[in-house]
Amino acid sequence: MNATSPTAAAGLRNGAAWVAHALEAEGVDTIFGYPGGAIMPFYDALVDSKLRHILVRHEQGAALAANGYARASGRVGVCVATSGPGASNLVTGIADALLDSVPMVCITGQVGTPLLGTDAFQELDVFGMTMPIVKHSFLVRKVDDLPRVLAEAFRLAREGRPGPVLIDLPKDVQVGAATHLPAHVPAEVAREPAPADAALAEAIAVIAAAEKPVVYGGGGIGIADAAAEFRQFVEATRIPTVLTLRGLGALPGNHPQFLGMLGMHGTRAANIAVQESDLLVVVGARFDDRATGKLAEFAPFARVVHLDADAYEISKLRTADVALAGDVAAGLRALTAGLAARYRAGSPVESRHMDAPAPAKDPQDDWRQRCGKNRERHAARYDAPGQDIYAPALLKRVSELAPDAIVTADVGQHQMWVAQHCRFSHPRNHLTSGALGTMGFGLPAAMGAQFAFPDRTVVLVNGDGGFMMNVQELVTIARCRLPVKMILLDNSSLGMVRQWQELFFEKRYSEIDLSDNPDFAALAQVCGIPATRIEQRSEVEDALAALLAAPGPGLLHVKIDARANVWPLVPPNTANSQMLDSNPNEQKAESAHALPA
Repeated sequence: MNATSPTAAAGLRNGAAWVAHALEAEGVDTIFGYPGGAIMPFYDALVDSKLRHILVRHEQGAALAANGYARASGRVGVCVATSGPGASNLVTGIADALLDSVPMVCITGQVGTPLLGTDAFQELDVFGMTMPIVKHSFLVRKVDDLPRVLAEAFRLAREGRPGPVLIDLPKDVQVGAATHLPAHVPAEVAREPAPADAALAEAIAVIAAAEKPVVYGGGGIGIADAAAEFRQFVEATRIPTVLTLRGLGALPGNHPQFLGMLGMHGTRAANIAVQESDLLVVVGARFDDRATGKLAEFAPFARVVHLDADAYEISKLRTADVALAGDVAAGLRALTAGLAARYRAGSPVESRHMDAPAPAKDPQDDWRQRCGKNRERHAARYDAPGQDIYAPALLKRVSELAPDAIVTADVGQHQMWVAQHCRFSHPRNHLTSGALGTMGFGLPAAMGAQFAFPDRTVVLVNGDGGFMMNVQELVTIARCRLPVKMILLDNSSLGMVRQWQELFFEKRYSEIDLSDNPDFAALAQVCGIPATRIEQRSEVEDALAALLAAPGPGLLHVKIDARANVWPLVPPNTANSQMLDSNPNEQKAESAHALPA
């Protein structure tokens, strides 16, 4: 034990030390944080703990790194900050975790309990401030509450629909004697029950009877760790499948049933199939507005079978004809088994003895063929004219060179290009801020993912706007020698805002000019990170190969056309069938990187 610490000097194990040991007992090995006055006893306890603490350069970086760690690993991410501004700087990362159902425990220091409510130095009501953006908040008022609070916090973060939990630790609780407390024992996490048998039987009958079914998968598949069960279900039924932004990876990008992402920047094949379907089998999705477009005109002919762990999501926005509330993996296994039994009883997909009569044609076969032809007809093209770097083609190549990489994306045009043109083998390989749309997410999330998997390739794709929002974490990457491969797509503007101003605000461009960006390659080099800048298409192949082969961190600064837009696009408050491929007010030839018809 550190002989100079107050804990050692007193010969006692205090509340802060007990918390550190409790984190170890919960299986935590890495925490992200930034110290300060009210959390200092906990930082003193870290000296004697086995926990690896990552000193970020801003508390928002700590919350988003813990967020990325949790998304990539499925484990609880932990971040720590002091009271007042330290705690308030965590708020965006906490909100991001709530809206995307990411398990986190956030520990904040607080002024001593006698000073609560006195406007003491760096006192802030973080308990009240975070109530709308956590699953639960705890303000620990005495040392004896620590065992209950720590056990409940981790249980709540993991159980059911995961999310963030806040523990506010007053300073006197941290320094209070804790030798009488028992060793921490993690609370048992209850698993969601399987959906009701009667509902499953009804769903099986509805799916079997459909002529134009579509599977609509979302982020709940990865959250439930049900990617294997989802794939088995799709392969057993051969139903054409679309995925949301956060569902990507639930099917491999080259899967024969996968039509692509649906929604505002989804593929034509996906959106057409959904709009023409007579049944949506919704798995772990919530009918988000970016996926549905104008909700009243979304899949207008389809009945809905909705499987979700969160019963409150079912029929919240679209009434479900069959509600399957419960464990997603168990529900998928039951559906697969039930449909397989039906096939054995007379399905056209079941192999038969050569003397048996020829099976009747599967009524869904025409639909499968139609969806497949649409996928081929509307496949993305990468032969854009000119010598400028075409971002979709570059990102497609990243996937080819690093097919099993964990890819983190920030928010903006590049986020949609990643979703459209990268291919993911698992949902945990694609990390992005979905519901909150947090600019600044990408860089610290990549750090968290790399700490979770130090031996895997982690690729950050960022835009120049989002990159600058947490650029200070370059120093953390350099300090820890994290081998994150950073690709910065620089169009010298807030690209998505510029695109919307071009299309929907009569080109009245307002505060989107970032032409005074720093030299990002030089900036990375100053931080001790090797960096390269490219501007021509001919430079892409060698630059990507060098970046991915480097043993440590690296940054590739990629200049792209400021006029390049993300296509297709469903305009706001419009049905998903009404997709744009270019600015309707201009000739295609005038649009940057317009492709021939």
